Amino acid sequence: MTDSTKGILAALMAYTIWGLGPVFWKAIAHVPPLEVLSHRTFWSLVLFGCYLMWQGRLGELFEALRPGRHLVTIILAAAAVSINWFLYIYAVQIDRVVEASMGYYIMPLVIVGLGYFVLNERLSRLQWAAIGLAVAAVLILTIGLGVAPWISLALAFSFAGYGLIKKRLDLGPVLSVTAEVAIIAPIGLVWLVGVHLAGWQDITARAGGFFGTSIYDSVMLILSAGFTAVPLILFAYASRRVAFSTVGILQYINPSLQFLCAVLLFGETLTAYHLIAFALIWTGLAFYSFGAYRRADALRKATIS
Repeated sequence: MTDSTKGILAALMAYTIWGLGPVFWKAIAHVPPLEVLSHRTFWSLVLFGCYLMWQGRLGELFEALRPGRHLVTIILAAAAVSINWFLYIYAVQIDRVVEASMGYYIMPLVIVGLGYFVLNERLSRLQWAAIGLAVAAVLILTIGLGVAPWISLALAFSFAGYGLIKKRLDLGPVLSVTAEVAIIAPIGLVWLVGVHLAGWQDITARAGGFFGTSIYDSVMLILSAGFTAVPLILFAYASRRVAFSTVGILQYINPSLQFLCAVLLFGETLTAYHLIAFALIWTGLAFYSFGAYRRADALRKATIS
């Protein structure tokens, strides 16, 4: 296989793992979300640390975490991604995977909007149309359901904000995420100690302390790191071998699989308002993807000439 083919397969595997994530998180839905998040960050740090040690790059991690120009950015990125992870785990536990999938559909359009308002990037008519359709979808859901799809919006904006912060961080994807979980993991450990020794309860008012009570729970909490590390490493591999526009188009596999899990496996309610909103968002994404493809094609032709 060519490098490009290997890259596409790696991207497909990464997005499939992310897309089927709700099945895994649903399997440990009895564990409070803050406890799940704490274990996810701690075991991710262990896994990423071993990976960097195998590569002989632990020194780069310690260098990145030294006080200096990187540290504040890493802390901000860690805050954004921890919010995103928590909300996603919580959404699965309260049977709102449809809304979660919508958030990841909206996310690329939020990134485009942030590019305009924060980075002063120019937008094409197709991009403006795509953003307009996403806004219309949110308004229709808000009016139809009587409440704003806050989980969708929070997931979209937290991950888009995370991406915006990462633009200012000139570290590789594995190294940067390892640094981020290194910031979050100590907080998670404090929470786990409180959960096990003092019986702390999180926002769901449930007591935790599941780790060590059964082999199933303990193994599943350790494996939660896999849904952070494995797809990210595959994504990093793919990004180096496949055109960025191709990787961008393939990303819609993730929310599409989430949507199918919600409807076909979990039996979540799909109202007419949801269907209208999704239709608008999918149309907007078609505009966005066509515009991205046209720009990439024009750039390729300009480079050849």
